[in-house]
Amino acid sequence: MQDRTRDTSMTGSEQHETDPRLGAVSFAERMIASEGFTALFREGMGLVEATAAYLDGEGRNDSKVLDRTIALAYASESMRLTTRLMQLTSWLLLQRAVNEGELTRDDAEREHRRVVIAMQETTLATDVFSQLPERLQDLITRSQSLQVRIHRIDQELKGQAPVQEALNPVAGQLNQLAAAFGRK
Repeated sequence: MQDRTRDTSMTGSEQHETDPRLGAVSFAERMIASEGFTALFREGMGLVEATAAYLDGEGRNDSKVLDRTIALAYASESMRLTTRLMQLTSWLLLQRAVNEGELTRDDAEREHRRVVIAMQETTLATDVFSQLPERLQDLITRSQSLQVRIHRIDQELKGQAPVQEALNPVAGQLNQLAAAFGRK
């Protein structure tokens, strides 16, 4: 018979991390409070600055020489890009405010409900997208990558991240053993 007693000499957080009955450790919460978040924040703010500089400078010149169809795609995609970046910036700033003690997690969640991180995919055909200026293509691709990462973290913070057994092959085997012995 398995001993189900816990070591009471452990702190609450140690018990939480080691006792499966207390739930899983949220890697997203740890990431938000780490240097990883600082790097993510800098990446996001750097992307906002690079996008603004491009769209207000070189991008204006690039858009003037495009044919009508591609110019329309440029306008549409640059609007999607700026909307995406505004959503991501809002999220990043809220998380930083929580880290710095300016907001509680609950306050940040209430504020965050006003701005949804909507997963936006480009609606352009590949051949049209490939005719956009390379710099705009790069900014769009980088913003989409950042959006996917932030969306994943946000979903986990809300407890909505799907468990992916494919990332943990041992979990699948353990589940099969538990089912075979009638414990699942």
